[in-house]
Amino acid sequence: MAIFFSYIFLGLSLAAPIGPVNAAQLDKGIKSGFFHAWLLGLGAMAADVIYMIAVFLGFVNFLEISFIKIFLWSFGFFVLVYTGVESIISANKLISFTRKSEEAAVKSFFSGFLLSISNPLTILFWLGIYGSVLAKTVAEYDQSLVMIYSSGIIIGLLLWDITMAVVASSFKRFLTGKILAVISIISGLSLIGFGIYFGYQAILLLFFTLEKLDVR
Repeated sequence: MAIFFSYIFLGLSLAAPIGPVNAAQLDKGIKSGFFHAWLLGLGAMAADVIYMIAVFLGFVNFLEISFIKIFLWSFGFFVLVYTGVESIISANKLISFTRKSEEAAVKSFFSGFLLSISNPLTILFWLGIYGSVLAKTVAEYDQSLVMIYSSGIIIGLLLWDITMAVVASSFKRFLTGKILAVISIISGLSLIGFGIYFGYQAILLLFFTLEKLDVR
């Protein structure tokens, strides 16, 4: 049981570092409340599970192809910059202190999914951490226990998702509209910052790949 709880803690640790998903979830909770923030996190978690399955099934070599990496960095750039700009543009709506309850739930889910699935850092995270943990677990336990322990990671991700949704939606109750608008702008700028970093990495990798292929 102690091992299982350690995997839950690992899931929490994987989700906790501040990144695009947490910034977007904070912004979503402020603007649309708990449910939409939770759905955004749930979408991101769905992408995490896909990467877990990919690592588990050994599809990692496919993700090591240079042009696949370039596509992911570029796709991440467009998703993050678009989401960040949208966050900044809609920040003024928070001053009126009304929630965008009319927003489709499926949009919140897929926003989180796209943010996570297009994040190459997420791939590296799962390859480096879950891959090494999986190798150790497979060596010591049978496959059924590996599946059970891996589910502990998913539970940890889910717990963090709920926690972030509660915290983000709670901000709206205690802060003024102008302060919430400032937070939303900061969240948007952080997403754009991540996006620019992703775009920079895509350009570097593209030039490195072309140089490797000796294309001029």
